[in-house]
Amino acid sequence: MNSTNLPTVSVVVIAYNDAGLVGEAVSSALAQGPVVAEVIAVNDASSDGTARVLDELAAAHPRLKVVHRTHNSGGCGTPRNDGIALASGQYVLFLDSDDILPPGAAEALVRAAAEHRAPVTVGAAVRRELPQHHDVPWMPGLYTPGDVIERPADRPELVRDTLCVNKLYERAFLEEHALRFPDGRFVYEDFVFTARVLAAAPRIAVVDDLVYVWHVRRGAAQVSISLDRKDVGNWRARIEAHRTASRTLAAASPRLGSACQVKFLEYDLRMYLREIGTDPQYQAAWWDLTRSYVATFAEADIEAAAAHARWIVRVLRATPVPPGDIERLSRLAAEPPRLLPPYAAAADGTPVWSEELPVVLDGLAGLPTAELPLTADAEPAGRTAVRIHLHDLYGRLAEAGPHTAQLRFLPRAGGEPVLAQPVELRPGRDGGWVALLPFRLADVAATGRRRGLRRMQAWNVGVVVQCADGTSVFTSLRPRGRLLRRRALPSSRYGVLLAQPYRTGAGALALRLAPGAEGALYLVRNRLHRARAAHGSG
Repeated sequence: MNSTNLPTVSVVVIAYNDAGLVGEAVSSALAQGPVVAEVIAVNDASSDGTARVLDELAAAHPRLKVVHRTHNSGGCGTPRNDGIALASGQYVLFLDSDDILPPGAAEALVRAAAEHRAPVTVGAAVRRELPQHHDVPWMPGLYTPGDVIERPADRPELVRDTLCVNKLYERAFLEEHALRFPDGRFVYEDFVFTARVLAAAPRIAVVDDLVYVWHVRRGAAQVSISLDRKDVGNWRARIEAHRTASRTLAAASPRLGSACQVKFLEYDLRMYLREIGTDPQYQAAWWDLTRSYVATFAEADIEAAAAHARWIVRVLRATPVPPGDIERLSRLAAEPPRLLPPYAAAADGTPVWSEELPVVLDGLAGLPTAELPLTADAEPAGRTAVRIHLHDLYGRLAEAGPHTAQLRFLPRAGGEPVLAQPVELRPGRDGGWVALLPFRLADVAATGRRRGLRRMQAWNVGVVVQCADGTSVFTSLRPRGRLLRRRALPSSRYGVLLAQPYRTGAGALALRLAPGAEGALYLVRNRLHRARAAHGSG
């Protein structure tokens, strides 16, 4: 079947005050070729030049149809519904005005849909951090390329993919089940739409192709809804969307409903907790809202969650106000999770959260070594080394026999990690284990340059611990002392290497490396850009 004989697609693009970006989005849809019969752009009563940009494009491209809403809907659901109502293609694909469809996306999805007679077809998506062009795969490992899923209830983990834009939908299927987005000012409308789709039990085909590029612009004057988490109202909206989605799924399949609850505890709850910040008013409002919601969860769903998610829920339930060590709780919500000392125990030796909140850390004894939420502190030891202190966790790490530690530098732009030389661990004077690890940043920067990382390089830094019993565990590093001091290092390769260690929002060590004059200039500009963005949002 050649591309001209394939079923046709209607691409629905929604836009609101996005004159500078909507043209690229629409062009990426038109560039899909003849498989896209039409592009329907719905302008949600924009007040900037969006209408003009779309009308000019429509004058040059007959396949582009433009709808101008007279009143802003307040959300993304209503304009998408408008697009579905006007679509004439056999399939529908959604695109937001600040994102793009990569070449060949529509054809890859349609071919699989036609071959497997699948009402829904899904492909890979990436979150592309701009301007760095750092691609982060969306839900890696969730789907198996080439797979055909007969019923969503057979794969309850599918509830973790809440995106609507990485999927192709048969229009007849949408009409048969009256599948639409929530209308009006409904944030996280895709949670509900995706739940409704899964509840309708379609066959789902999976392609290996990249089908969606989700642009993330954290420094934008108006960030996207999913990134605008500084107000507790965003969290309230997410809870309400999840509540609606969970009920929809549970009514169709108890397995899907339970999986949706577990997903909330392991993903949504942790994501917001690790970004809870230091504002007492926000913390108190967030705590009250979250505590009330998790009180409605069935105990079986809490038991089914990963250990660190269960512990978070039980600390929430144990106190009506945020605990004094809420930062410690936020670190447990990080990825990878880290349980910071001190480590308290009940009178019988049972591990508990703290002396003030003796919440039992159930399941710790049975956790595999790789899942232990270890904490490793790091402090400088000269220009080319760091001293790490690896804390034990109620004797669990000691059982495995930690033997060596090895720094791992992971490029934030994606790609394979750089591993330093492993070093033997030795017992620390105050417990745990210590090691002096090579921290040769010029070597890391050189590796980055060989891999095509120019100007400023950004790296996450962690440590891999190999144990005598053959197991291993990875954890990020908690920077201590003067490790975060910015420094200029002489380099035979670049003349000078600027190194800026910093603490991530989750409290872990990361690096910005700027090799040579070009890199140094870019680093300075990047810092100014972040400072202006922070000032503008303050």
